[in-house]
Amino acid sequence: MSSEINWFPGHMRKALSEITDRLKWVDIVIETCDARIPFSSRNPELHKLINEKNRIIVLNKADLADPHITGAWISQYEAQGIKAMAVDANNKGDIQRLKKKMEHICQPILDKAAARGRIGRPVRAMVVGIPNTGKSTIINALCNRKVVITGNRPGVTRSFQWAKSSDSMELMDMPGVLWPNLGSKHNKLVLALSGAIKTEVTDMIFVASEGMKYISTLYPDYITTRYQVPDVIDAEDINEAYERYLSAAKKKGCILSGGRIDEERFASLFIDDFRTGRIGRITLEVPK
Repeated sequence: MSSEINWFPGHMRKALSEITDRLKWVDIVIETCDARIPFSSRNPELHKLINEKNRIIVLNKADLADPHITGAWISQYEAQGIKAMAVDANNKGDIQRLKKKMEHICQPILDKAAARGRIGRPVRAMVVGIPNTGKSTIINALCNRKVVITGNRPGVTRSFQWAKSSDSMELMDMPGVLWPNLGSKHNKLVLALSGAIKTEVTDMIFVASEGMKYISTLYPDYITTRYQVPDVIDAEDINEAYERYLSAAKKKGCILSGGRIDEERFASLFIDDFRTGRIGRITLEVPK
């Protein structure tokens, strides 16, 4: 199993340049990240580009994350003077709160426009983030209709597009962008596990087995309950962790002819279980 995980196609490099060019067109930036991995799912290049622009960090997929840890992340951002909120893009109440926060932050801009005679000027926002953090889903929810294509996989949005809501809001959807060097082994693992990196460029068995081992250190009861395997004795023991992975695969019926374990099939099952929250509400990173 290989731990080499990387993905930075050409359209992402182009998108970073386009974000810089188009920032002057908007009043505020909505930066989406995955509430389960708030550190690894924030592109450091985007942070540099956004600079002093009005911004809200949206910890999306909050319904899949550990709510106590999400609250700790929000508190840390606020202590740093960064506006942030947890969002489930399918929750209308969360979307309304996001909309009101955007309008409140942009009110001075709207007041200046009104003073110059531009009554009813819309709030213009750019929605950015890494792949598969729900940018397009949030845009559709803010517009209360499907205006941009969504998909539970990275790379669906390939170029920027405007979306207009029915209540004075214009939203710019930008492609999800990673960065050339994804950093530590941890960063690469959790990005692959969450779906920010295309499955085709990852070793799914490595991602699933390492993911199970890591989750076992954070939420041991979740793995034991979901897959009916013994409690972990030493999470750092490579052999024990791998045997536990094989045992879980067998419990789920992932068996080939001759009794061999179908590791790839179980890898797909495990990764899907994590991404859909069937294992439990899990956060893989805590504030430092």
